[in-house]
Amino acid sequence: MIELCPTTEEEASEIIRAHAQAGTPLSVAGGNTRSGFGNVVTAEHRLRSTALSGIVAYNPGEMVLTARAGTPLAEIEAALAESGQTMAFEPMDHRPLMGTSGEPTIGGVFAANVSGPRRLISGAARDSLLGVRFVNGRGEAIKAGGRVMKNVTGLDLVKLMAGSQGTLGLITEVTFRVPPRPKSEATIVISGLNDAEAANAMAAAMAMPVEVSGAAHLPMTVAWTFLGNRLPEGEATVLRIEGLPASVATRAEKLAAAMSAFGPVARLGKDDSAALWREIRDVKPYADGGPRPVWRVSVAPSIGHQLVAALRLETGVDAFYDWQGGLVWMRMEADAEAGLLRRFMAALGGGHATLMRAPDAMRAATPVFEPQVDAVALLSARVKEKFDPAGIFSPGKMG
Repeated sequence: MIELCPTTEEEASEIIRAHAQAGTPLSVAGGNTRSGFGNVVTAEHRLRSTALSGIVAYNPGEMVLTARAGTPLAEIEAALAESGQTMAFEPMDHRPLMGTSGEPTIGGVFAANVSGPRRLISGAARDSLLGVRFVNGRGEAIKAGGRVMKNVTGLDLVKLMAGSQGTLGLITEVTFRVPPRPKSEATIVISGLNDAEAANAMAAAMAMPVEVSGAAHLPMTVAWTFLGNRLPEGEATVLRIEGLPASVATRAEKLAAAMSAFGPVARLGKDDSAALWREIRDVKPYADGGPRPVWRVSVAPSIGHQLVAALRLETGVDAFYDWQGGLVWMRMEADAEAGLLRRFMAALGGGHATLMRAPDAMRAATPVFEPQVDAVALLSARVKEKFDPAGIFSPGKMG
């Protein structure tokens, strides 16, 4: 594959304009750390944002940062750490799961709308995005939004680009909120709950006035893989509290007392808690870069465990739960079982299933993204036609 790495937005515009005129497909990528995700891309040319790099503006007092799309995520995180700030949406590192290398980029994070465990209270990546610059399929450079939320039309366009997976244009610059980093954290661990019991415990915890910022359930099949097997033996239902040290201590004590009604309770301190939630974020049990299909399934929190139970009656599946049970990470034994999975999802009230990892042949034969209903599919096609009239952007995988 031919790699195209423009160093300026103008150069990116020229490349895209030339490909549009020639009708030559382009695959859009950043660090390419999600290679192997999404539809199989057949484009011979890959347009990458990695040379469009650097922090453009950052005033910690404003809690807003602007960076070029190809800026490595590690560079962003280092700058934020110096100022005691963070990305509220807690983006995962896909490299262990996907078996890829390279450096994740900030543009790729927003292009894929990457969101981690804190999504429960802080929203997805798109909810932190204030402004974006991108080049559409005509080669036109477009700016939407800005450093404050005030332009409704621009805000809608910003939201549209977040999660577009490189199908509408090449993101060249992003502006996003960066709130203070929590000073401390602790995690309450409830042991021995089955999936249904864990769903009830997590719902009870989220209803308490203690501001739980992470709620996950790790069945016995995966719990041993976390923290070097230092979690209490058996299933682990984990609940995170963040904030000032004194507040964390008080709220964690209150939460532990309430959760003791569900099962034995233990507590993780700041360092172990942080390590655990990084591993949950990065899907550690399935982060072997192997060939077995892995699904990312978003459903109502109350039905996640029902979906897994139904699948286990029909096929080999392993799973664990984030977002209070509303995000289910599944690993299949052999086949992707897309039809079976989506049939059960529909019967339980619907949701979204995305095939994150599978061999190329399986991805080519499987609906990788959740099929859209007719009205939404028609609207998506119209948006695609407006942004990319020549249809040169393949369903891409920005990293």
